[in-house]
Amino acid sequence: MSSPEIASLSWGQMKVKGCSTTYKDCKVWPGGSRTWDWRETGTNVPASTVDYLKKNGIDVLVLQTEKAAAEYNALAAQGVRVGGVFHSTC
Repeated sequence: MSSPEIASLSWGQMKVKGCSTTYKDCKVWPGGSRTWDWRETGTNVPASTVDYLKKNGIDVLVLQTEKAAAEYNALAAQGVRVGGVFHSTC
């Protein structure tokens, strides 16, 4: 399963290729996407999450949203199975 492309990103709106939903904030992963309610975890990635992923051999990048979306799309275009959590108003 491949990672869906982020089709567009602007202040408060994000579209994922192959999905009819317009997100404000979203999670994407190989094969899907869904709304992300940042109140679940706050808008920062918890250090414990980053540590857990790194200990399990998963590369982690924490970037400003536009840079994160560009990096995500570049990796997805190379066929890398990549996921992301995006907050479109930061």
